[in-house]
Amino acid sequence: MAPPGAVADPSVVEAEILDLAQPSRSAPATVAGRKAGGYRYPRMIIVFTKLPGSRHEILVHSRNGPDVRLPARETGPTIPHDLAHAAVETALGFDDGFWATMEKGATFEGFVLVQPSRHKRSGIKLLRRLEQESTRAEMAVSWAHRVWSGQRTEGQGLGATPIEPAQLELALRALDDARERWDALSEGQSLKWTWCVSGR
Repeated sequence: MAPPGAVADPSVVEAEILDLAQPSRSAPATVAGRKAGGYRYPRMIIVFTKLPGSRHEILVHSRNGPDVRLPARETGPTIPHDLAHAAVETALGFDDGFWATMEKGATFEGFVLVQPSRHKRSGIKLLRRLEQESTRAEMAVSWAHRVWSGQRTEGQGLGATPIEPAQLELALRALDDARERWDALSEGQSLKWTWCVSGR
């Protein structure tokens, strides 16, 4: 680790700060009647980089498709939205959520190819086919983040909670962990997430 105040090599920092997505830390034995502990060897790598001005960018590689990146954008008051997805989807063992869909080769809006190629169109087509399947995970992440960040959970426009209390507890712990690690980063440093939820 670089000494305080030094300009660290981001590739070294990301290796030292890892790994947030370890099955033993947050994944339950079962989720919604499905075995969620059957982790395979890690494959997709997600690198979240903290930038000046409360911004961040994301690089995704080693997936079933070309490498993609999310150009710099606002982080918001807590953590990057896509980091929240990684935390909750890993904790709850979702193999059909945002990041599982990305691993299968889908390309979501906002992400661009690192090396432009003809594969972009196929990634968009795959997204159209799989997007509906990811609705459950999207609802779970949104609800957990709403509870975690102190937003209202009752009233107009809000339905019943989409996850069980035990799942919510796991999700909240995962979000706390992600926040702690994100806050520990200095500008220019990266948090590397190894996606290892089974089910593909």
